[in-house]
Parts: sequence; C-alpha cells; structure tokens
Amino acid sequence: MKNTCTIAWKEIKGYFSSPMAYVVALIFVALTGFFFVRSVDSVLTGANFPEASLRDMFRQMSLFLMPWLAPVLTMRLLAEEQKMGTIELLLTSPVKDWEVVLGKFIASMAFFLGALALTLWYVLMLVWRGNPEPGPLLSGYLGVILFGASGIAIGLLASSLTSNQIVAAVTSLGILVLLSFLELAADQVTGIASTIVSQIGMTTHFDDFVRGVIDTGNVVYYVSLIAVFLFLTVRSLETRRWR
Repeated sequence: MKNTCTIAWKEIKGYFSSPMAYVVALIFVALTGFFFVRSVDSVLTGANFPEASLRDMFRQMSLFLMPWLAPVLTMRLLAEEQKMGTIELLLTSPVKDWEVVLGKFIASMAFFLGALALTLWYVLMLVWRGNPEPGPLLSGYLGVILFGASGIAIGLLASSLTSNQIVAAVTSLGILVLLSFLELAADQVTGIASTIVSQIGMTTHFDDFVRGVIDTGNVVYYVSLIAVFLFLTVRSLETRRWR
C-alpha cells in the first residue's frame, strides 16, 4: 500500500503543477454552473426555488461532462510513461502492476473529487433560496462519483494501450459515449436483447440515483465496471513484460 500511496501522491502533485489541470477544473465549474442555472431557471417562479434540486444538473453531467472529463484526466497517466520510456523502469522496480494502476486511479479520483467539491456551492444556494430534499442530493452525488470512477477506470485502460495521449483520449471517449448512449440503442431492438443492451448502458443505472433511489443493483453495476476495467488495465501492463 505504501507504493500505491507514493505513486498516487506523485500523480496528484503532477496534476496540480500543470496549468492544464486548472483549465479543466475551470471548464468543469463553468459548465456545471451553466447546467445549474438552466435547471433552476426552468422551475423558478418567485424569489425562492420551489423545486430546489440538482437533478437536471446531474443528468447533464452524466451525458455531457463525464465522457470528456475522464479521458482528459487519464490520457497521459500511462501513455506518457510509455512514450518517455519510464514505464519499463517503473515495471522493473519492486512495484506490483496493480499498485501502479491503483495509485494512478486514486490520483485521478482525488482530482475529480476536488473539482466535484466545487459544485457544493450550488447546494448552499439551494439551501439558502429553497428547501431541497437531502436524499436526492446525496444519492445524486453518489451516482456522479460512481459514474466518474467508472469513466476514470475506462480511461486508464485506454491509456495503457498506447503511447499516444490523443489516441488514448479518443479511445476512452468512444467507449464512454458508447456506454452512455447505449440506452437509446435498446429502443431499436425488442425482447431480451433490448433488456440486455439497456442494462449494459451506464445511464440506465444512473437515473435512479438522480431520483433519490440508491438501488444495490446499480451500485454493484458501477463497482463491477470499475473492477473489470482496472483488472484489464493491470493485465494490459503485464503484457508489456512479454514484449
């Protein structure tokens, strides 16, 4: 675990020493702010927010923010190591592959959670101007965190497959867009095929969180998705030992 923490801390310092991280955080806050204003403006009828909630903002985040945020956060993590040749040094050192993957995953999650924490300002505004229900807010943030963690795990796998950061970003973006909009494809088929396609989609399992429902099946889906893609990333690193 010590090696994992060391790698995570190194990557976290790398994030915050790069101007790109601040640009990404600024864009994230600006877009969530736009979604927040758009959400409350649609229900605003007076001085207060009569239906104070962040439901629309959470939905917009899952559809339009996560598919690009996760690739941007993860595209350099392993691709840059391969391009610079430092991945061989890292893998031949007394560090296990899973420690490398877990350390980089934790670093990306730390940055993501830091950016997400900035949106708590909107919650304070809702409390000030309205009377929001705490349940949907808490479940919504849990859904966003699980959705984001899944995207970061997918991005890590894509970053492990190539030394080109752009290729890594485009690959993870493609996978995330496919999984995010797979629910729409379910409408094009019928029967059990429709059910299977719908259940594979990431947004299918996200809507319950937005409605304030924490279903164990949805939590298991996202945790499984994270575990599968981190496992595949570890296996991807292991294949480099055979090359």
